[in-house]
Amino acid sequence: MTSIQGSDVRKVVVACDAGMGSSVLLTNQLKKQLKPYGVTVEHAQVDRVPGDADVVVCHAGLVDRARGNLPDKVVVGFQMFMGDPAFARLEQAIKEGETLAE
Repeated sequence: MTSIQGSDVRKVVVACDAGMGSSVLLTNQLKKQLKPYGVTVEHAQVDRVPGDADVVVCHAGLVDRARGNLPDKVVVGFQMFMGDPAFARLEQAIKEGETLAE
């Protein structure tokens, strides 16, 4: 199981399949949410996530693909683009320095 301490997270990448719609809105939301903790949030296509990402956030339908591309990174899947509990879990782990695991 891949994991990371929340205190070690410096870069989160929101990965999408092809579009630039909802995932860009999510990227902007997470930028605001995680800025107080010094975390950078970027957007990338799921097959082009930069290697320096600490955590990858993507829709549940892309999780297997993201994990296949980045087996050593924590991949956080979500169902809803707004208000999904996965986002609160991510922020909590970063804020409290807790372990974030898949």
